[in-house]
This record gives sequence, structure tokens and C-alpha cells, in this order.
Amino acid sequence: MLAPTAMRRPANAAIRHWGDPTRMMRIKGGAVVPPFFRGADRAMLRAMNKLSFDTPTGRFTLVESDDQIVAAGWGMEEGSKASPLLVAAQSQIMRYFSHDLQVFDLPLKMAGGLTGQVGALMLAIPLGETRTYGDLARDLAMPAQAIGQACGANPIPLIIPCHRILSASGLGGFSGAGGVETKVALLRHERAAGLLI
Repeated sequence: MLAPTAMRRPANAAIRHWGDPTRMMRIKGGAVVPPFFRGADRAMLRAMNKLSFDTPTGRFTLVESDDQIVAAGWGMEEGSKASPLLVAAQSQIMRYFSHDLQVFDLPLKMAGGLTGQVGALMLAIPLGETRTYGDLARDLAMPAQAIGQACGANPIPLIIPCHRILSASGLGGFSGAGGVETKVALLRHERAAGLLI
């Protein structure tokens, strides 16, 4: 286990950003429910292929729609409706955790707007390397705070490596379950950021 306490959700985790900084996801019955799946769209979520499995950082769920990964994360509603894409994604994630994969090769449905632009920059960061919110802010001519919000809105953490983004003076935040503990575990696993080792 990379971080034995990584799956504890902070008490203030009732609301988290999801996919777009103006949209939120809510915790319902202990499971994360993305906003585009709430209400009338719950039936759509049940119809989507979802696969949950154990990783060294806790139980992880992948969601597929139209042959693309549309969501992923810890603490989401679980699923066991596997598809060839979800089985391939699970295999790649487990290979990542066994140090046998450095770059994910999966079709992803990227968020729009700034979250998608930041996601594209995060995908370009090689395993074992990190960048800062300020670095991405300069690349996009945006305030660092907006970059932090876009990182927190990443709908596909781990695969889109928002954990590789640090603040100028330390770790910065992490919106995945377990918060900064999970971020530290992932960075240690990747042998990134020598200050953490």
C-alpha cells in the first residue's frame, strides 16, 4: 500500500469541483456523483460502463461513454460493467502501479474550456517530472489561481496527472480522495519531486 491513510476523505469534502470549475460534484451516500450524472441523468450513469478495482492508493473507478474514458477517481459510485476499453484501462493503471507503464494510451473525453487546456498541458508532463501552477499559468497567460481551480476540476485524475502540478512553495492541493496524502503517494511512486522522498 502506497499510503495507508490515503483513502480518508476530509470532513469538508461535501462538495468538490468536477470537469468545469463552475460545476460541482457532491458526495451522496458516501459516493461521489458528478453533476452531469445527478437527477434525471442518474439513469444515464447506470447505463454507462463503469469498472471499480483496488489500487495501492485505494478503490478506483473508471467510467466510459461512447468508447472514451469520461470520468475516473477514488470514492465514486462503484461499477462492475466492464467493457474492452475499461479492462484495457484497468490493465494500464495496474501496470503503472507496478512500474511497467510510463504513459497511458487511452481515449479520453477531455473537458472543455480552461479545464481541457490545463488537462492537455498536464498530459504533456512526463512521469517523474512536475510543474507548478505558475508554470502552467505562464503557458496559458492565466492567473495561477485559475490553473489551480482547473486542476481541481480534472474529471480523470491519475490518467490526466493533476498530481504532477505543485505550488511554487510546496505541494499545493489535490482534489482526489485522500487529498495531499494521495498526491504524495503518487509522486513518491513516480520518484518525482526529490523533496518528498
